[in-house]
Amino acid sequence: MSLFDDPPATQGEGAHAPLAERMRPRTLDEFVGQDALIAPGRPLRQAIEQDRLGSIILWGPPGTGKTTLARLIATATKAHFIAFSAVLSGIKEIRAVMAEAEDARRRTGRRTILFIDEIHRFNKAQQDAFLPRVEAGDIVLIGATTENPSFEVNSALLSRSKVHVLKGLGPAEIVLILRRALEDRERGLRALELSVEEEALAGIARYANGDARAALNFLETAATVAGASRAIDTALVADLAQNRALLYDKSGEEHYNLISALHKSMRNSDPDAAVYWLARMLEAGEDPLYVARRLVRFASEDIGNADPQALTIAVAAKEAVHFLGMPEGNTALAQAAIYMAVASKSNAVYRAYLDAAQAATQDVAEPVPLHLRNAPTKLMKELDYGKDYRYAHDEAEGVARGMECLPPAHSGRRFYQPVERGLEARIKQRLEEIRKKPS
Repeated sequence: MSLFDDPPATQGEGAHAPLAERMRPRTLDEFVGQDALIAPGRPLRQAIEQDRLGSIILWGPPGTGKTTLARLIATATKAHFIAFSAVLSGIKEIRAVMAEAEDARRRTGRRTILFIDEIHRFNKAQQDAFLPRVEAGDIVLIGATTENPSFEVNSALLSRSKVHVLKGLGPAEIVLILRRALEDRERGLRALELSVEEEALAGIARYANGDARAALNFLETAATVAGASRAIDTALVADLAQNRALLYDKSGEEHYNLISALHKSMRNSDPDAAVYWLARMLEAGEDPLYVARRLVRFASEDIGNADPQALTIAVAAKEAVHFLGMPEGNTALAQAAIYMAVASKSNAVYRAYLDAAQAATQDVAEPVPLHLRNAPTKLMKELDYGKDYRYAHDEAEGVARGMECLPPAHSGRRFYQPVERGLEARIKQRLEEIRKKPS
């Protein structure tokens, strides 16, 4: 934890600091991207420049400028500015900061701006410790997170903060940042006199995937590998980019975003999108058996009896992944995902179960009709267990027409209503025949 009234502008700019640290913007005018938030005249920028900032949560993927914005606020504000990381700090440090903030407000009238990096790593008790001082106006909270604040920040704290969403930088913005680093002699790589192909810069921008820090780290690595040749070309970039790490957190929001995209692409019968989102998950290191389980669920929920073979294929894909492992199992999952996408769709099974479950849990639980009960004892037979039951195989059409199998309160109710697609169209026709009143 570092406490400072006037944070030095040169923090992290030493000659031995990483390039990404040395090239951090020193003013809002140097800041690249996030124009919707900090372009001249935007509310957040005005609040920073006029030193009237309220509590905010900066939410966005890595390398989009959350920490940089906090440092720029530290430079601009007349308030005490305290910064610490949720990874390194505990409840003891929080309480000490809260006491200091209260004392500073009482003695000098100055408020404290508290920057918490990775605020999502604080538990509920730690986050609750901020509330009294935020409510009293002693501190202004700036939280930075890569996770959805709706899930990771206490609702009471969230309601007292303005959430600002930072977007991943576009390729043109990444290239601009890279060019600045190449042209800056004091903080950047100008002294190395590198020769860099334009397409190589574009390649680095694609590799960075919206992350300025990743792009600058890549450029610095490429400069080191280039050595005496001082040449960074597309071949060198391609070689270094072979083991690209995709932006993904198996326990975070992106995990749910990607599985949602896969599910909805299959539901919309788009095999190209389905196999793309599948690849995004698997190449980022997602558990293949998790994906397999989702495919099995999809086969019943969104296809059902429109194509019963879908469930068989999904289960077979799960078994193939379990038997082969990865990466060999990826094609089995791809085969299943593509089949799910092109199969006829029906959610009739899913809706039937939801309706039946609602009836089972919310309505009166009527007893099983006597004619559907087994009668293995004499007493049961005397009590009419099994009386008037008709064995379907003894009927001419294999159906005991007119024998009700639902309890009286639900007599005639239709939970399963097949659609006019795939095999369910034939099932619907069959049910209509079965449900005809006996002549």
